[in-house]
Amino acid sequence: MGILEGKKIAILGDRDGIPGPAIEACVATVPGTEVVFSTTECFV
Repeated sequence: MGILEGKKIAILGDRDGIPGPAIEACVATVPGTEVVFSTTECFV
């Protein structure tokens, strides 16, 4: 059992780092997770 299994996930990606959709694609491989919010922002 993974630490994300059965959890609701909020994703904050970084424009110059790892974007939100890339993190979302990884989280989608964990059974029972639900992405409730995903975005990519520019932190300056």
